[in-house]
Amino acid sequence: MDERHYIPLTCAQCAEAEGLDFDFTFAFQPILDLDAGRIVAHEALVRGLAGESAGEILGRVTDANRYRFDQACRVKAVQTAVALGLDCDLNINFYPNAVYRPELCIRTTLQAAETYGFPAERIVFEVTEAERIEDTQHLVDIVQCYRKLGFRTAIDDFGAGYAGLNLLAEYQPDYIKLDRQLIAGIDARPAKQAITRGIVQVCRDLGIGILAEGVETAEEFAWLRDAGIRLFQGYYFARPALGALPEVPAERWQA
Repeated sequence: MDERHYIPLTCAQCAEAEGLDFDFTFAFQPILDLDAGRIVAHEALVRGLAGESAGEILGRVTDANRYRFDQACRVKAVQTAVALGLDCDLNINFYPNAVYRPELCIRTTLQAAETYGFPAERIVFEVTEAERIEDTQHLVDIVQCYRKLGFRTAIDDFGAGYAGLNLLAEYQPDYIKLDRQLIAGIDARPAKQAITRGIVQVCRDLGIGILAEGVETAEEFAWLRDAGIRLFQGYYFARPALGALPEVPAERWQA
């Protein structure tokens, strides 16, 4: 290993954790901003070295190695993004249940950003609502710590998990990502439309951005765009690319 690119462990819990017995890499998927008219971010999605799904990799994460995996994901995501020439925001998923002391556990991310020359303020941490939050106050403390250091946060899979609107009452992320289950077929589902309009209004009142992820059809995109959503991600625009930054075809910007 090149010693210049070695990121030392900075937390005792990580040093004492079980080592990983598997390797992984990342696929990247773009996030579009209709108002800006460009790709404003790429989400780093964990994959196996041969393209194995995120589920296969995450299935090997245990309570014993969760912290080390979380830290390794952050470092490798930054390293890979820089190697690919990423010049916009980088979205990284994190596990709040794996963060022991946020002011210490974030050091590895900060050091990775410095080592690889990636601006820390361009990192967005996503916490999935599908993961049960064992201690909501702990999550709030993590978010507050990250914000002080210049990072932004998002709630992933919003509407599919355990917390829902109650989580927004406890803290306000920079934006939420509407879950695919809510978006699927929304152009023909009045109930989904009503729920989405309500979420959009809540986010406007709270000053929270809203992103529609998992968009797969032109009809879904058109309805969501007309509902006032400006940030998008999904197969309709580009599938995740292993070790690459996919472009979005020009015609996909217009439904």
